Amino acid sequence: MTTRLELIQQTFIAESRELLRAMESALLQLEKAPHDDELINAVFRAAHTIKGSSGTINFDAIVEFTHAMESVLQLIRSGELSIDNELIALLLECGDHVSALLDCLVSEDKETAFARIDEAGKRLLASLNSNLGAPAIPPAAVPARDDGGNVQSNAWHISLRFGPDVLRHGLDPLSFIRYLSGLGEIAAVTTLLDAMPDANLMDPETCYLGMEIDFKGSVDKETVENVFDYLREDCVIRILPPHSRIADYIAFIKGMPEDEAGLGDLLVNSGALTRRELEEGLRAQRLLDERSGGKRPEHLRKLGEILVRQGVVQNELVDAALDKQDLIKRNKTPEASFIRVRSDKLDELIDLVGELVIASAAAGVIAQRASDGDMIEAASTLERLVEQVRDGALGLRMVPIGETLSRFDRLVHDVSRELGKDVELLLTGTETELDKSMVERISDPLVHLVRNALDHGIEAPEMRVASGKPPRGRVQLNAYHESGSIVIEVADDGRGLDRKKILARAVECKLVAPGQSLTDQEILRLVMEPGFSTAEQITSVSGRGIGLDVVRRNVEPLRGSIAIDSQEGRGTTISIRLPLTLAIIEGFLVAVGRSACVVPLEIVVECLELSNEDGARCRETGYLNLRGEVLPLLRLRDVFEAPGESGRRENVVVVNYGGQRAGFVVDALLGEFQAVIKPLGKLFERLAGISGSTILGNGEVALILDVPTLVHRAIDSEGASLRRQGQPTRAAPLSDDSAGKESLVVSTGPRAP
Repeated sequence: MTTRLELIQQTFIAESRELLRAMESALLQLEKAPHDDELINAVFRAAHTIKGSSGTINFDAIVEFTHAMESVLQLIRSGELSIDNELIALLLECGDHVSALLDCLVSEDKETAFARIDEAGKRLLASLNSNLGAPAIPPAAVPARDDGGNVQSNAWHISLRFGPDVLRHGLDPLSFIRYLSGLGEIAAVTTLLDAMPDANLMDPETCYLGMEIDFKGSVDKETVENVFDYLREDCVIRILPPHSRIADYIAFIKGMPEDEAGLGDLLVNSGALTRRELEEGLRAQRLLDERSGGKRPEHLRKLGEILVRQGVVQNELVDAALDKQDLIKRNKTPEASFIRVRSDKLDELIDLVGELVIASAAAGVIAQRASDGDMIEAASTLERLVEQVRDGALGLRMVPIGETLSRFDRLVHDVSRELGKDVELLLTGTETELDKSMVERISDPLVHLVRNALDHGIEAPEMRVASGKPPRGRVQLNAYHESGSIVIEVADDGRGLDRKKILARAVECKLVAPGQSLTDQEILRLVMEPGFSTAEQITSVSGRGIGLDVVRRNVEPLRGSIAIDSQEGRGTTISIRLPLTLAIIEGFLVAVGRSACVVPLEIVVECLELSNEDGARCRETGYLNLRGEVLPLLRLRDVFEAPGESGRRENVVVVNYGGQRAGFVVDALLGEFQAVIKPLGKLFERLAGISGSTILGNGEVALILDVPTLVHRAIDSEGASLRRQGQPTRAAPLSDDSAGKESLVVSTGPRAP
């Protein structure tokens, strides 16, 4: 049984991994926008939250490491340390190390796991500490202002954030405050408790406090800094001299903890406003409300407006505090609108909904047999409600694919640096939704495709310039819905596929006989063969011939297909087409002999009745003239070797999959049907032309057709028939805009015999 501590630890790990992904995404974006304060704050928030959460479960290894990260990030936020590609690479490595520490937490042999990554952690800590000693960046010159542009204060403002180990190192924070009071007058002290955990989680040896101090004294900045000299290794210390520029206070406001602070609290805690001035402003606000009876204009009731009118704070500082409030609300709102649910519970719900769909169909069949009007109406209502429950349950498991695609930012960043190439990643269609189970299983194939594009597709910068291309290459990941499926494209603007090189390599690997004539489509199909690679040497990225073969083997169980478009010198696009879900589909039920088969309804274009004359002609030619268009036909009775004779009138179900049309000849049309997909089992999992099964309302089993395999076979049969008649074969385009491109649809399902 899972204990409460184990549940807390599991939640901590899950949330920390989400924060690490957010940190990685922000760091990669910082390469393009190094001065974006929002991105810098996002990285800092992630490190700060992980550090705080680690402390609650006493995971000191992460607390210590993220504290060093936080110190470096604080210098970046304050403008004392410039961010560049090397520092971003270091912080990315630090994120990887934190992830490795999380792995150690759940490892069976924790000591061995920690020892394995200890050297890497020490190296990264040394690199972080070297940045802490970096010289400050000189602030930009700001012209003097005579209009109140400087904060009129005759006190020093000292901001202290004590480290968690201050007490353990034998230091007493109050002793430094007492020493400071001997140099002058402490005008105000504000204690910050934002890092304070719940009482039952507190450690008496850990310091959770921060302080904002106003100090008056005839001293220089160096004297004030020397007071806290012994705290420098364990604390974050910032000192603002009297009459500081507004920009300094704005920087403080941006760096405030992201608690639910009011406008006045933000201004007071930053030192821009005193507590007395805030209380006077609040008192004035209450008096104005009482006098106006609540009818006064909205803008005059705002506290910021009142404080500015009283002359105690500048409008720029109020704007900065309001921006900080908006940022806090944006960061809090998504957290409040989501709950965390275990994926296995969601899978169990989907399974139960599937059984409910089957039971609803059975109830409908019984009602029809009984010819009871009330029962038929009740069964119809039940079916409608079950359909809504089904759609809602499936919607719970639908997630945007953007989170999966965004993880490739890091892959492109690391691999392109390793290969010495300059490559940008372009993501489109990130809002496209896909079943969560499908997202998890498609990630690995996409990794292989992206690595292939970076290594084989994108040329070196000097080669791109020589061929008239920009030095920076482009890899694009695109996702969209089409005909009840989701299509994920991996495209690059590189060299394209070299057909001569592919054919020569295939001859060398004895996949093709010397002198054998192959079409362009057949040549492109060779890159999907196991062990096939055109790389001249094995590297850490490619050369072992396991890329596209792995893609095919991963896509195959998902009832998907792969398409390749390539133009030499211009680039390659590889598309993966998948069903939206593997659980429940809307199907079209047809009869083949005494068996029932299901065709996914989204790909059904139309249904035709086949006359005896047309049927006889189609048996000879293998295709049908459909309004002037050649439609390849496939007789499912022949494919599945159904016993007995066909009915008096056969029917054709016209389907469109991936831009290719074909017709399935069946014995009867039985109408629409909600199909709960059931696996075939190991004995039948390689059955040609079948991708699954479902249970009908009467308890019988219906087979779900493997449409990609059957469409591919229909087109092959049509081509063979046309060649026998001496006619040119028809090139089936992958899509309407594929003219002029070499294209290939590779069916990943088992080939029908």
